[in-house]
Amino acid sequence: MEGEGECSDNPFTSVMTLTKMRVPHVPQRYVLPPSQRPTLALDLTTTLPIVDLSTLHHASQRSLTLDTIQGACKELGFFQVVNHGIPLPVIHDALAAATEFFNLSLEEKMTLLSDNVHNPVRYGTSLNHASDKVHYWRDFIKHYSHPISDWIHLWPSNPPSYKDKMGNYAKAVQVLHKQLMEAILETLGLNFGNLQKEIEEGNQLMAINCYPACPEPDLTLGMPPHSDYGTLTVLLQSGPGLQLQDNKKKWLSVPFVEGALLVQLGDQIEVMSNGQYKSVVHQVTLSAENKRLSIASLHSLPINKKIGPAPELVDEQHPVSYNEFSFRDFLDYISSNDIADKRFIDSIKKSV
Repeated sequence: MEGEGECSDNPFTSVMTLTKMRVPHVPQRYVLPPSQRPTLALDLTTTLPIVDLSTLHHASQRSLTLDTIQGACKELGFFQVVNHGIPLPVIHDALAAATEFFNLSLEEKMTLLSDNVHNPVRYGTSLNHASDKVHYWRDFIKHYSHPISDWIHLWPSNPPSYKDKMGNYAKAVQVLHKQLMEAILETLGLNFGNLQKEIEEGNQLMAINCYPACPEPDLTLGMPPHSDYGTLTVLLQSGPGLQLQDNKKKWLSVPFVEGALLVQLGDQIEVMSNGQYKSVVHQVTLSAENKRLSIASLHSLPINKKIGPAPELVDEQHPVSYNEFSFRDFLDYISSNDIADKRFIDSIKKSV
């Protein structure tokens, strides 16, 4: 049974195990310093932009929708999308597959355990349980997903429906990502055609996260403040818990909208835009009563593709502000650095 002997004999302890053990307090390794603890009493923010993507296909509404996307990218690096083309049953199936996976026995999940960030499929807890100074209240399964035919055979074989349900969602999000990138590049005045091949052949990493109910949610986090490395992250959540930081460093709680997907700008967009758009800093808070699931589809250009500021966005008034980097550079960085201490993008900013 999951949890038997685990705490004493095995350095790996999943958060699902702690939940099944009904621990009354979070273990000390999860307790954050007071200055890093979350504010849970934030009002849910109702002013965060929600974009109806169906309006992009109507000539009379397209420019207004692009203006909304542009404003959201400049102000927050974040917006929610509705009418995005992914059917609700596909969304529900993906969340059901995630639930079934995390409910498997520890023995079953441990066959995929790895702390090597380069592995194409890996199960784990926290950020990286082997190296984290403070642990985070999260279990995860991550796997590469595009092109799906190259990777799906490596995905979990149990639960039996996992590959089908999660695969259908992954393929649908890949299509949505291309549509979103076309719109965002247009708002920057960049030609989508110049990057179309790299976008279509880029990397898709699915990070499926489980944040069980936590006995002391005011002492810890599910994920620390960070930004994502890629172009865009498309996030599906089963309930509230995500917080993002606005340009005044104020934390905002993201409301749960049934069927909506969250779009977060990543470091590659910040670099490509030469800082016109910023990757959004976000964190995950916890609940004492409710488990939360999220499925993050993290998209980037091909793993070895170096990306720098677009030449069209560089001039005397706007000099190059970032060094080039690739997804592989990011993986190498997090292999030896703690993103809770320093964001990756801060390591590639040019000093003024």
